[in-house]
Amino acid sequence: MRHFLIICIFAGLVSLAFGIVGRETLRDRFFYGLKLFIEFIGIALILGWGIFYLPI
Repeated sequence: MRHFLIICIFAGLVSLAFGIVGRETLRDRFFYGLKLFIEFIGIALILGWGIFYLPI
C-alpha cells in the first residue's frame, strides 16, 4: 500500500500543478486537475497489473 500512497501523492501534486497552469477559469482548472488525477491513477494501476504478470 505504500507504493499506492506515493503514486496518489505524486498524481495529486502533478495534477494540481497542471490544473493551475493548464486552464483559465477556476471551474475548468478543478475539473482538468481531477481528470488528470484519475488518469494518472488509472494508468498506474493498469501498468502495475501488467508488470505483475511479466515473467521475471
